[in-house]
Amino acid sequence: MLNIVIFGAPGSGKGTQSERIVAKYGINHISTGDVLRGEIKGGTELGKLAKSYIDEGQLIPDELMIKILASVLDSFKDSKGVIFDGFPRTIPQAEALKKMLKERDQDITVMLDLEVPEEELMTRLILRGKESGRADDNEETIKKRLLVYHTQTAPLVDFYKTEGTYQYIKGIGTID
Repeated sequence: MLNIVIFGAPGSGKGTQSERIVAKYGINHISTGDVLRGEIKGGTELGKLAKSYIDEGQLIPDELMIKILASVLDSFKDSKGVIFDGFPRTIPQAEALKKMLKERDQDITVMLDLEVPEEELMTRLILRGKESGRADDNEETIKKRLLVYHTQTAPLVDFYKTEGTYQYIKGIGTID
């Protein structure tokens, strides 16, 4: 199984690069953002709860995300692997993901870290908000999301370095 964690700040290109990896390797894609936006659009109770966190630039509670991920992962039949896009975002989530995968006799193959300067992230996210109409891509919420990323998510780099699966990727330049 080829199980990949794609990592980077909001706007670093995780979704774009995930699409390319999925096409090249024939693996499944779990975008927590897409899963959550689907729940919000569907007006489910989970969606309403998730929206309250997202609107404030906060992270979804871990136990909720692990349940969702396990369900989505288990729905893939004869999978060659999965790219996890947008998860984990904290060390407890990484530990929970590791445990959930171990229960399925799997592990993370590699963590790809897309590094992009903060000014470029702001530019990309503001543009994405204008093009897509995503409510969470406004300057105030972006600043909150980047603060959460730097304080809660960035420590995952050391976690995956310790695991021996960390891989740095320069996230600026051409998409290729």
